[in-house]
Amino acid sequence: MQKANGWSKLLLFSSIIAVMLLAACGSEEKEEGNAEGDSGETNYGEEIDYTITGIEPGAGITVATEKAIEEYDSLSGWELEQSSTAAMVTELEEAIASESPIIVTGWNPHWKFAKFDNLKYLEDPKGIYGDVEVIKSLARKGLEKDKPNAYKLIDQFEWSVEDMEGIMYEASESGKEVAEVAKQWVKANPDKVEAWTEGVEDVDGVEFELVSTPWDSERASANVVAEVMRQKGFEVTITPVDVAVMFEAVANGDGDATLAAWMPATHKDFYEKFEDDFEDLGANLEGAKIGLVVPDYMDIDSIEDIQAK
Repeated sequence: MQKANGWSKLLLFSSIIAVMLLAACGSEEKEEGNAEGDSGETNYGEEIDYTITGIEPGAGITVATEKAIEEYDSLSGWELEQSSTAAMVTELEEAIASESPIIVTGWNPHWKFAKFDNLKYLEDPKGIYGDVEVIKSLARKGLEKDKPNAYKLIDQFEWSVEDMEGIMYEASESGKEVAEVAKQWVKANPDKVEAWTEGVEDVDGVEFELVSTPWDSERASANVVAEVMRQKGFEVTITPVDVAVMFEAVANGDGDATLAAWMPATHKDFYEKFEDDFEDLGANLEGAKIGLVVPDYMDIDSIEDIQAK
């Protein structure tokens, strides 16, 4: 009987040790999981202070990101740092150089996609940033009657994401002014220029005002078209303004046209506000996109992978 009790005590002691070992392992796994977040994913928020690096206030992508922060539970407690496109790109370059985490408001066409081959858009299940976009040309009402050759050229202008990004990248890398790079591009692409100017007659000093945003992408398109128009005899002025002012200027007739209307999501609110007061000439570029962008060394693929504060 005493022998049986000895075996029972031994079995009981062994069971207690086993339970303690399992508990210890579970605790270690739990601590590891907490370090990475409840889902086991790395919590990048702590490393970047729960901040998305953005661009200018009022930009379409800024407005969309403010909405995303409101709509996504994963972005609860996050903030959007609004500054400038140049500041955003500088922070992105520094982060990539040190392989540090960063989340930026991104769009293409933009030269950063030509320079860095390791950028990716985060999936947007709620569709806050929309799908693939187009950039449209808009003209003031009456332009076709007043300046038919200008109207025809603007209406026939179209190019690709690669065209635009090439100019942006060259200007960034060479340090040359966009206007100079655009002039070189026009000279190197006579076939495209010929298509845009088909049926367009030369004029003698007709004034024309292109209204645009100060984005690198829009500086590229505005300067290319301005150069082509100048070769046809137009005196072209490029006026960079805030997005809201751009739409208002074309709608009021203060500007002749713009090449910078991103649709259907980025500039939706501005477009709908003034759509009865301008003429939509259609897309001059297809395949544009906006959203949250990260380097591909970050182990997240969707906005929902981001962890709330």
